[in-house]
Amino acid sequence: MFSLSRKILEFTAASSLILLAATTIPAAADEMVQSLGPVGPQQPIIATVGDKRVIAFFAPSNGRCNVQAVVWKTDDLDAKSASGIKVSLGPDQTTSIDASGTETIGLKCGAGADTLSSLTSRQFASN
Repeated sequence: MFSLSRKILEFTAASSLILLAATTIPAAADEMVQSLGPVGPQQPIIATVGDKRVIAFFAPSNGRCNVQAVVWKTDDLDAKSASGIKVSLGPDQTTSIDASGTETIGLKCGAGADTLSSLTSRQFASN
């Protein structure tokens, strides 16, 4: 009886892992997973904005969000177009990264400088 229960638990755990992997893997190899936040320290915000990809994270320091971001063109598989950005934001402050002529991603430091969120062009304009 015990071995049957254990096998059921093992099967359930394995099935859960497979289901989790299947729902988090992009549909195509060149498709990037999106993670728009809010995120905690050293956790990434990952976004595709226009023809650019953005990865950003922050480290809290003295009540501020020290943000670092890397931006590159989506069709640049070697990331030779990559450029880095560093900015220190106070609580509730935002900065923007222009991805194309019409699209921008905003990054906002949380009220307690404990989170970082992304804002779409529309959210950023109204903020």
